Amino acid sequence: MRSLLATIIVAALIPTSRQEPRPAARDSAWHVVNRLAFGAGPETVAEVARIGAVRWVDRQLAMAPGSDRDLTRRERRFTLLDHSTDELTRQFRDVQRARIAAARSRSDSTMVPEAARPIGPGRELRELTGQLPAIATLRAAVAEHQLLEVMADFWTNHFNVFGAKNLDQVYLPEYIERVIRPHALGRFEELLLATATSPAMLVYLDNAQSVAPGSEPPALRRLRTGSGRPARRFRGRQPDEATMERIRERIPTGLNENYARELLELHTLGVDGGYRQEDVVAVARILTGWSIDRGVARGGAAGGFVFNDWAHDRGAKVVLGIEFPAGGGQDEGRRLLAMLARHPATIHHLSTKLCARLVADLPPDGCIDDAVAAWKRSDGRIADVVRAIVQGPDFWAPMNIGTKIKTPFEFVISAARAVGVDPDTSRVLAGAIARLGQPLYLQSAPTGYPETQEDWVNSGALLARMNFAVALAAGRLPGLPLDLDRVVPLPADRPALIAAVDRTILGGRMSANTRAVIEREVASLDLRAARALAVGLALGGPEFQRQ
Repeated sequence: MRSLLATIIVAALIPTSRQEPRPAARDSAWHVVNRLAFGAGPETVAEVARIGAVRWVDRQLAMAPGSDRDLTRRERRFTLLDHSTDELTRQFRDVQRARIAAARSRSDSTMVPEAARPIGPGRELRELTGQLPAIATLRAAVAEHQLLEVMADFWTNHFNVFGAKNLDQVYLPEYIERVIRPHALGRFEELLLATATSPAMLVYLDNAQSVAPGSEPPALRRLRTGSGRPARRFRGRQPDEATMERIRERIPTGLNENYARELLELHTLGVDGGYRQEDVVAVARILTGWSIDRGVARGGAAGGFVFNDWAHDRGAKVVLGIEFPAGGGQDEGRRLLAMLARHPATIHHLSTKLCARLVADLPPDGCIDDAVAAWKRSDGRIADVVRAIVQGPDFWAPMNIGTKIKTPFEFVISAARAVGVDPDTSRVLAGAIARLGQPLYLQSAPTGYPETQEDWVNSGALLARMNFAVALAAGRLPGLPLDLDRVVPLPADRPALIAAVDRTILGGRMSANTRAVIEREVASLDLRAARALAVGLALGGPEFQRQ
């Protein structure tokens, strides 16, 4: 078995030559479902071939939100989707207060039994927010609107948020549900504004902490000057100087350039977009005061965007040679985002990324040109840009078919779809993706996860993929019911079995090397065991790793 894996891994590292062409409709269908969907299900290719690949894309782009009733029914099983950000934030604060109270009451933590420690609420919250990766895998595996799921994955990665930072574990569900998904095929300008005003992004890249130097919150000013009624926490007395100093230490005192830099470098213009450090500073100044409602600390609502006028830099600014007059307030931030969304460098940068995702790791100039032209015609409507890419010749060029290596997310989901498993509410798929190196919503770097072959292809990673594939096909993964009789009905002999696996799992792309390896490994097995191993080896083999 070890020599077998080595043979297949080496083959996966080498680009495969294309096989003899299949019927045009089926060939086109395989290509489309591997690039614009998360792979082929047992009946997917036949359906796409029947209606035509281009017509299928048009249908995908025209699908109305919420029209997939089966998916909607399945989503109801996730209780996380019933909780508002306010409710999740309150739970988070309750856990924090319980832990602080427990820490203060313990004279020696080693003397406190584990069962007596206040970890229950924390565990409950982790269990709740931990449903988010399972929701993503369910949608990708079973959703009818596959193109939406592909684009939601693309934009989630482009506008990456690290879900383990501070309150982002409770802000992230709304970020995915209300920011990314509704705008994934809409206008980029609206998506950009939605991310810029999202508490998840404001916390992750620290803009919630960015204030004009010297600014002071009204509440602190009242405490400092003794004006107004003292806060209840001080029992009707003004706080002493030591208390005031501790309060001041917790309040932001100046600019934070993190979000401004990533907004220019990653989200819009690109690293070669022509901006300078002075532009980063000016953008940070424009976005001072863009923060989050912290009302939960006072017992009120929380988690929404808020513009704090007291924290805003009211001076004049210049970004990329464009003047922003003094006194613009919150509107100058909206003007900035609209300007960046329409900037030629942004259009080129995002068109290049879309072509890299849908066509080739090194996207052809023609694809980029088509995408840029569609972007300008449609004022940045993402669906129109995707349609232009798919209708362009580069998308269908033989040199760009079957050349992109799947990310762990794409591989695991496509394998699940290929054998028709029903993930339901199981977190098994999300766990497998994490073990393969791509834990969902846990990429700490703002760049998001890489998507090119060089980042995912190595012998260790491919061996792990093979192990997952063999376990999946053997039905050894709990929570993933598998019916191979529906996918590959048991044939009369091994040659018929391998032909069926080639046709169903690989779309007729099985190489002579892979065929020889599978024939050798299943030769001594009964047909039922041979079928499970043949399917697993095909899923873990080099042809299935490519899309």
